[in-house]
Amino acid sequence: MLKRSLAVFLIVGTTTFGFAQGRKDHQPKLTPQKSGTDQLLIAVSPVDSRVVWASGTGGTYVRTTDGGKHWTAAVVPGADSLQFRDVQGVSEKEAYLLSIGNNTGDFKIYKTVDGGKTWNVEFQNQTSGAFYDCFGFWNRRRGIAHSDSVNGVFPDIRTTDGKTWNSIANNMPPAQQGEASFAASGTCVTTEGHDNAWIGTGGGAIARILATTDGGDTWNAYDTPLLSSATAGVITVAFRDHKNGIIGGGDLDQKDPDKAATATSNDGGKTWTLTNKPPVKGAIFCLAYARGNHHGDEHGHDDRTVVITAETAPNFNSGAAAWTPDEGKTWVKLKKVSGFWGVGFADPHAGWFVGNKGHIVKISF
Repeated sequence: MLKRSLAVFLIVGTTTFGFAQGRKDHQPKLTPQKSGTDQLLIAVSPVDSRVVWASGTGGTYVRTTDGGKHWTAAVVPGADSLQFRDVQGVSEKEAYLLSIGNNTGDFKIYKTVDGGKTWNVEFQNQTSGAFYDCFGFWNRRRGIAHSDSVNGVFPDIRTTDGKTWNSIANNMPPAQQGEASFAASGTCVTTEGHDNAWIGTGGGAIARILATTDGGDTWNAYDTPLLSSATAGVITVAFRDHKNGIIGGGDLDQKDPDKAATATSNDGGKTWTLTNKPPVKGAIFCLAYARGNHHGDEHGHDDRTVVITAETAPNFNSGAAAWTPDEGKTWVKLKKVSGFWGVGFADPHAGWFVGNKGHIVKISF
């Protein structure tokens, strides 16, 4: 979905990192960085506080190995007409890219093991009507990629060796008519632990979460309270552990810009409760927990700080961003943060917004 349109992103979370939980007077530090490209950057994947990969239009990817002091931008050979709607950084040398285009075979998964010097195509779509929106990984070898439904089936794929991708379409729940996901920021799927994963959908009668607890062997579908239509649904999803997570979405239709919403779950995605309304218009393109891969602070507390970014039609190049210290009970709008599609964290001190015209801003709590 979002074949030719832009998407909105929202990132939300809470934390106790050095300040009282819920304090609105604490504002994160925002530091603009130079990406080396003016292409739209759509997705970002911090490996740690030093190594970060991001991807975007024009076959472009960018990488830093020093926390963003210096970024290197490049184009994958032969991919300049494609958009990289998702990226997964594994290390300084290793990363995956997910491409979309106008043709069936433009949906590909690329991999590098030498820092981008060479790229190998591991998967090329052959299914007419498939549209691969996003992927997620449990580790460097195990991951899944998710597509819009085709004739009532999700033609999703999985790798267990980091090299070959095989269909798990027969494992997926039946799709609603028109059910699809959103290639807004590469966060329509998220993974956690060894085998847990969640996929957000829209496009059908009900916005749903598809969930697995066994690495994709079996899946369940759960209803959410977010708006669903041909232009609306669950756009982005994140979980901080196997039970607690947050979803964001809204309506991409410019005639209905006040539907941005988030909801939380404390039972692994089975049930969802709307949060207080976030202070953004349009649709939430991306949301991320500020803890990144961190599980609780040094005092053993769970952290619930989420950062969101949203965009508005028709051009999806302005939008807004906000953060919450308590998973949506209270919200703080981020001033002068606009035009970003994706956000991701290595830890609370090392997060990055990426967006229009190659703009990158580091965010530190």
